[in-house]
Amino acid sequence: MNAHGGPSAATTLLVCVTCKSEQGPLGPGLFKALGERLASEPDIALKAVECLSVCKRPCTVALAAPGKWTYVVGDLTRGSHLEDIVVAARRYGASPEGIVPWRERPLSFRRGVISRTPPLTVTGMAPA
Repeated sequence: MNAHGGPSAATTLLVCVTCKSEQGPLGPGLFKALGERLASEPDIALKAVECLSVCKRPCTVALAAPGKWTYVVGDLTRGSHLEDIVVAARRYGASPEGIVPWRERPLSFRRGVISRTPPLTVTGMAPA
C-alpha cells in the first residue's frame, strides 16, 4: 500500500515525486530520504504521488488523515528540511483536527504553506 507505514498509520505524508527544478528532479530524492528517515516512525505512512500541481514551489508535500484538515506545503528540500518534515508530520498526527498552531510549526512549514483544506465532513459548514 505505502512505501512505509501500514493502513493504521495516523498520518499520511504525500510527497510529489515529479517535483523538479532547473537543477533536475528533486521529488524522488526527497521521497527516498524520507523513506529512510521514517523507517522507525510507524505512525507516519509515506506515499509517493504524481504531481501536487505546485510546480513553481518544489518540493511539495501534503499531510493528510481521515477527519483532519489537509496541509500542502512547498519550497522544501532534502538537504535543508528533512527534519522539519518529520517534526511537522509528528505534530500533525498528534493534533486532534490536524491543525498545528502556527508557532508550533517548523519555520519552513510556517513559510511554505500553500493550502489548508478542511476534512470532507466538517461541523458547522453549510450544505451546498
